[in-house]
Parts: sequence; C-alpha cells; structure tokens
Amino acid sequence: MSTWKRDFASGLIVLAPLLVLLLVLQWIYRYIASIPLIEGLQPTIIPAPLEPVSRVIIAMAVFATVVLAVGYFMRTTLGRLAESTVDGAINRIPALRVVYNASKLAIETAVSGTDELQSPVYIETWPGIRMTAFRTGKKTRDGKIVLFMPTAPNITTGFVIEVEPERIEETGETVEEGMTRVLSAGFAESAHQVPVEEEHPPDGTTGRPGGVGGVRTDGTPGESDRPSTDGGNDGAGDGD
Repeated sequence: MSTWKRDFASGLIVLAPLLVLLLVLQWIYRYIASIPLIEGLQPTIIPAPLEPVSRVIIAMAVFATVVLAVGYFMRTTLGRLAESTVDGAINRIPALRVVYNASKLAIETAVSGTDELQSPVYIETWPGIRMTAFRTGKKTRDGKIVLFMPTAPNITTGFVIEVEPERIEETGETVEEGMTRVLSAGFAESAHQVPVEEEHPPDGTTGRPGGVGGVRTDGTPGESDRPSTDGGNDGAGDGD
C-alpha cells in the first residue's frame, strides 16, 4: 500500500467513528428539542436563540427525575408487584415480548457495574486455537460458567456456551478492547512486530541453494565439499 493510501485509511479510521457519533448526538438533540410537551415547561424569559438548548436541558432533567422516581418505587413491595404484572402482561404478546426482554436484558447488563459481568475471556475451542468470549455473570446448577461468544463482525449473533471454570483464560482486557477486536474482525488488534534477523552465510561460502561452494541450508556440505566416491581428490588422476 502506498503512503497516501495508508495515510488516508488511518485518517478515515479516526474520523469516521467521530462523524457517526456526532450524527447520532445531533439526531438525539433535534428529537429532544422537538418534543411538544417540553414547550409547556420552558420559561418565557429565555431568549429565542437559546430555546432549543433549554428544551434539551429541561427534557434531560425531566427524564432523570422520572427514572429516579421509578427506581425508588421499584424498591418497594408495590413496585416489584407492578413490575411483575407488567412483565407478565408483555410476555403474553408473542412479538413484543422478544423486543421487551432483549432491551431489558441489555439495559440490565449495561448498568450492572460488576467487574465480572461481560469481562472478556479466552476459551480454547480446538487444540492451539482460542476464541474470545464474554462472561454473562451466570452459572449453571452444576457450577459451569455461562459465556457468550459473539460472531464477528456482527455481535448481535453468537453462541451461549457453558464451560468449566478451569478452561477459561483471562485476557486482562477491558470490555471495550475485547469488543473492538470482535467488531473489527481482528483487524484492530494491536500488532506485535517481531524483529527478524537476516542470517548471513559464513565467510568463504556462497550460501547458494544448491550448496555448490558452500553449505546447504540444512547444514549438509555442498557438492564441492563432498569427498569423491573413488577415494581420491577432485581433479586428480588415477595414476601416473
């Protein structure tokens, strides 16, 4: 790859995720700023240029207040009963229960905050071959660890495997580092350059593949170094 192509690829790798993140944040900002209910909570003394910003701030404050209130309510017996009732009602709907349970599990996983949950590990699937998996924080009744092994680069699919604890090898990486490896199909793995020293032939030898006038690569003598089969020296006559 030429220099300008390599520089362009490096710049694209850095800027593309930032542009995607900015687009997502812009969409969220515009969506929150356009919520009609926020207009009733917005003070009238705010200047017109600052109205969109104030709407976003008010919306985030209202959302945080509602989340904290619901979370406090869930700590009570009545709150747990209400959650169980909602779960049971939604689980009776075939289509919605898949989306509801998947999103609920994703949120629980994201906000769990445990060190063990989702920590990347290595599992040796075949002799000499290992794959990246993630802890789920669950165990089976017989003591096996439940892991999720995602496919690359689409991490929404994968395999749920149950393995013995001694078969798990810790990676010493964060969740972000493990996910980056899987999402990039391994191309984002830090490259470890191994220096290769060029072997030079000894003095007085040519090191040619045929071994003529030198030593072969396997250490056997070349043709000129081999003793003659008739017991004499090369180029010498049989007699007078």
